[in-house]
Amino acid sequence: MLKIVFGDVENSIYHPPTYFDNTYEDEWITNPLSVQMIKDIDKSEVIGPRVIDSPVLGSISVKELSGGVKTLMLMAFDKSGKIFNASACGDNCAKWICNIAKEKDLTINLHHVMSFAEVSGFQAEILNTGKIVNSYDEYLAETVKIKER
Repeated sequence: MLKIVFGDVENSIYHPPTYFDNTYEDEWITNPLSVQMIKDIDKSEVIGPRVIDSPVLGSISVKELSGGVKTLMLMAFDKSGKIFNASACGDNCAKWICNIAKEKDLTINLHHVMSFAEVSGFQAEILNTGKIVNSYDEYLAETVKIKER
């Protein structure tokens, strides 16, 4: 299940791309999930664990991937128990966040209202209020309550 906490939270990594650059493992890059996310988000192809083919930049290293892809890989593979700031991701990462949360309990931190409008069957627990939302509209209604606090 996806759990979302808005604002600052203990045990959160505010800038996941920097954390990723210092902790990722080569096998994360060639994992089929990562290959799909890199293709979808960065429009790039994984050549190997240390080389990505970008249509814009040519051959790049893993460290040159977008912050969104790096954050998604941390959400999927990091076992430290850290909470990652999903505001480092664009809204194009929302479906991937939900896919990861279908496979494991995932708590994310947000500093903005991410759009989950395109995610069918969206469900999450908003930790700030304790409410489980079962649609994007319910999610938006909870974010208003948090902003009013």
